[in-house]
Amino acid sequence: MDQLIDQLPFFSAEHRTLARVIAKFAEVEIEPHEIEERDVEERTRQYVQALAQAGALEYVVAKESELNLRAVCLIREGLAYSSALADLAFVMQGLGTYAISRAAPEHVRDFWLTRAAQGKAIAAFAVTEPEAGSDVAAIQTTAQRDGDAYVINGRKRFISNAGIADFYTVFARTGTREGGRAAISAFVVGSRMEGFSVVERTSLMSPHPIGEIEFKNCRVPAEDMVGNEGDGFGLAMETLDLFRPSVGAAACGMARRALDEALRYASTRKQFGKLLVEHQLVQEKLADMATELDAARLLVYRAAYLRDTGVQRVKRAASEAKLFATEAAGRIIDSAVQIHGGTGLVRGCVVERLYREIRALRIYEGTSEIQKLVIAGQLMQE
Repeated sequence: MDQLIDQLPFFSAEHRTLARVIAKFAEVEIEPHEIEERDVEERTRQYVQALAQAGALEYVVAKESELNLRAVCLIREGLAYSSALADLAFVMQGLGTYAISRAAPEHVRDFWLTRAAQGKAIAAFAVTEPEAGSDVAAIQTTAQRDGDAYVINGRKRFISNAGIADFYTVFARTGTREGGRAAISAFVVGSRMEGFSVVERTSLMSPHPIGEIEFKNCRVPAEDMVGNEGDGFGLAMETLDLFRPSVGAAACGMARRALDEALRYASTRKQFGKLLVEHQLVQEKLADMATELDAARLLVYRAAYLRDTGVQRVKRAASEAKLFATEAAGRIIDSAVQIHGGTGLVRGCVVERLYREIRALRIYEGTSEIQKLVIAGQLMQE
């Protein structure tokens, strides 16, 4: 990590040590593999194993107590500096288990969380559907009670870790509330259950293990329901609210890498008889990039600090962190590509890779537009 983490008041000595350990881990274990863009699923599995061996997954799988969001954000920033795929491998173990940690029966919770923290099982979080993206309450996948089981039917789309996950936290409609909105419940579904299948691996602009899954009369034991009937929407929102600032942290990791690459390139490339970094217009870009990055990190770690210290109303801070950090990172990386010129467009150049990787962060776990609605709604309540 750079000096900003040592300067901020949000962290303990343990946090700062963790940041340095993760930075070294990423440099040694992750960075050498990021030139590869093949075998994405296998590399994701390898990253999960490496993160487990390093003890990193213990910070994102809430086994016995609440997650420390500052630690999660520090790890995500450190991993994303080197690899969006390693960052994904880390955070999905948390997204796929948080609802289980909060509300699953004890024996279900202990089984899956222990395996996830040890890297013995890969997790997934299955909410999004072909006709239900930002509007989570509009999901159409159903789960109907049949004796001692629920029968699930439907499809989920854009599911990270589809095809490599050992279990999925699945959200399905178990009834209809007044006004016609769905009563949503959550279930743990093992990948080997009859009636479950992966029907598509989706190819994205940046390598990512993602796809579409389907349930055809998939019988899930009633004891694998997470919480009670109708608790699913609240659990989904609680999960997304918790992890939202960490998306901003990942964006900061990518943006910080882009700034470092731009500084390095501008300090060695000559044009018109002098280094790029000596041209005032390049200096202007670098100044804007550094300032936006510092502002983004301050918003991210403020939100994480507020959450960790028990402040009740953190929804606005979390949305501000995700909104600003992901949008700013897009601008920072775009400027890094511009500073590189034609070199920045070459496949395999670090800033070219970052340019493709950053785009998804303004969409997943709540689009920038959704974050603005959340922020405005919170302002009106305050």
